[in-house]
Amino acid sequence: MKILIIGPSWIGDMMMSHSLYRALKIKNPESIIDVMAPSWSHPLLLRMPEVNEALLMPLGHGEIKWKERWNISQKLRIRNYNQAFVLPGSFKSALIPFLASIPRRTGWRGEMRYGLLNDIRILDHTIFPLMVQRYVALSYQKSYFYNRCNLLQDFPMPELKVSEEEKQTTLDAFQLLNQKRQIIGFCPGSASGLSKQWPYYHYAMLAKKLIEKGYRVLVIGSIHEQNIGEKILQNLPKKMHEYYHNLAGKTHLEDAIIILSCCHTIISNDSGLMHISAALNRPLLALYGISNPKFTPPLSKKAKIIDSMGKTRSIKMNHNSISYHQSLINLQPALVINELQNLHDTIED
Repeated sequence: MKILIIGPSWIGDMMMSHSLYRALKIKNPESIIDVMAPSWSHPLLLRMPEVNEALLMPLGHGEIKWKERWNISQKLRIRNYNQAFVLPGSFKSALIPFLASIPRRTGWRGEMRYGLLNDIRILDHTIFPLMVQRYVALSYQKSYFYNRCNLLQDFPMPELKVSEEEKQTTLDAFQLLNQKRQIIGFCPGSASGLSKQWPYYHYAMLAKKLIEKGYRVLVIGSIHEQNIGEKILQNLPKKMHEYYHNLAGKTHLEDAIIILSCCHTIISNDSGLMHISAALNRPLLALYGISNPKFTPPLSKKAKIIDSMGKTRSIKMNHNSISYHQSLINLQPALVINELQNLHDTIED
């Protein structure tokens, strides 16, 4: 059984899709799974043993480019896939498997993809409230999962492995090897902008408290979070600077995965790095504001969620990316410190 998966375009979604790959392998251990996805996602896919090959999706968001899709599809045609799973909901994402004449093409209806998909599913949000459930559900026959949806309450979690040798090499490269203090990782960014970010000044206060408690703090993120890391540093006393490291913008995704695996605990906004941290099975405190933890929670038994919106989420919100949301402004560092201690106590018990 040869399977092609058209993968998601976001880090968090890609991590959640790992549950589907694992479910497919459990059902059919001999299946061969290739995933077509943007190049940035390949460091993740290469750490998923269920994935045979990570194929490059060279086309970006909003690009139809019929000729390019036709050329890609013809290269895939000779691979003789038996089934394709199309995870994005767009019309264009279903074109390549259709043009490649893959016999069975499975996915949710999305943008009216009748014909492009011949194993089409119509989503019932009440049966599958979690995004990860919607991915895993595609591994079941229609009649099977609609009658036995309770099976999807227990699904294989995303999982990433990092070797001890990789940890030692990477920590040494960033001059973090043989440090006596345990590392707390901060992931203060979000692809959605400031509206999903806990304010930098709260992170700064938290960093101060953690350094006082004997920890070392690392900020991890892309070049877009580099300025956040610097603002946190500027709000710390100079005597604490040696215990604080702003690695945002200084690491590739592969480095970030390894460094997160070295952290004693990670504190993160709702972001792709949050989902990676969960897959690494590190103790994780996830800070949610306007985004909904009942849809895309961190998938780990070692994760604890602080939902700063709670029941007020039913109110229509303005997802303004140019300013912090009041719910996260109101989330005080003292509460985060308290929940962090509770998380450590729970894991140690």
